[in-house]
Amino acid sequence: MADITRRLGWRHLRGAPTAHIRHHRGGKVLHDGPGLSFWFRALTAALSEVPVDDRELAMTFHARTSDFQDVAVQATVTYRISDPALAAARLDFSVDPDTGVWRGAPLEQLGTLLTETAQQHALDVLARTSLSSALVDGVAAVRERVAEGLGGEQRLPATGIEVVAVRVVALRPEPEVERALRTPAREQIQQEADRATYERRAVAVERERAIAENELASRIELARREEQLVEQRGTNARREAEEQAAADAVRAEAEAARSVRLSRAEAEGAREVGEARAQAQAAWLQVHADVDVAVLHALTRTRLAENLPNIDSVTISPDVLTGLLAKLGQAQE
Repeated sequence: MADITRRLGWRHLRGAPTAHIRHHRGGKVLHDGPGLSFWFRALTAALSEVPVDDRELAMTFHARTSDFQDVAVQATVTYRISDPALAAARLDFSVDPDTGVWRGAPLEQLGTLLTETAQQHALDVLARTSLSSALVDGVAAVRERVAEGLGGEQRLPATGIEVVAVRVVALRPEPEVERALRTPAREQIQQEADRATYERRAVAVERERAIAENELASRIELARREEQLVEQRGTNARREAEEQAAADAVRAEAEAARSVRLSRAEAEGAREVGEARAQAQAAWLQVHADVDVAVLHALTRTRLAENLPNIDSVTISPDVLTGLLAKLGQAQE
């Protein structure tokens, strides 16, 4: 919208760089171009403002496929007014000289023209396409056909309109049909998920079985090694007992031989001592055989006195003393 200000019966218009301004007075064009700024009189001026920037037109319409299924098409058309003078001549882009607002609705007319043209070509494509094919390849087919149809539409260049791009955002069936179509896919996805779950569980069970088998094999191997260990221990104990018995036998034999040798030595020594004693006794007897009897008696008393025990004290009781005194008195009488 142009910016218009008032000054003492005059008007000043200042346009945007993306707006093409045309100023007529008396049937002549005084100002023509984008981004203009000028003074004018409202009573004699005829102004028009044509936007020359790229504009997006969103459209939504319904169509029917070859199998009589309704689908909703969402598309966006990008266009621009390439010939502002031609567009201002074909459509009403005039603005109020006091407010700068369009007197009519030119952009709505352009939108209606583009929407109906795009819808016509889209319906033509979808009417010969089944619903399944439309859902798979319909977006690309509709975009190509709409772009081709808008590019070949003679009324658009005649109005000064240039189509820049066409985009088909979505192509969707009715909600009930869409839910019905989603069901097999969901079931298939669920089946795939269940299959993956079962396979994962099967793998887990197989791994658990392998782990259990490994544990069992480890236990069996451990038991076998323990058996070998016990057997080896028994063999070692038996061998140790045999070696101990052999050592004890050798030790006993050595002890017996030593005892025999010791006994023989003791017997030999005792025999020699006995013989020596016997010889000494014989010599003693031989010596005493030639001695006088009185000498022998004296020697006997001496030997007897030597062998008597030591008497430290003698206790005499009254009875003994009385008997001794009585015997002593009798002897004196």
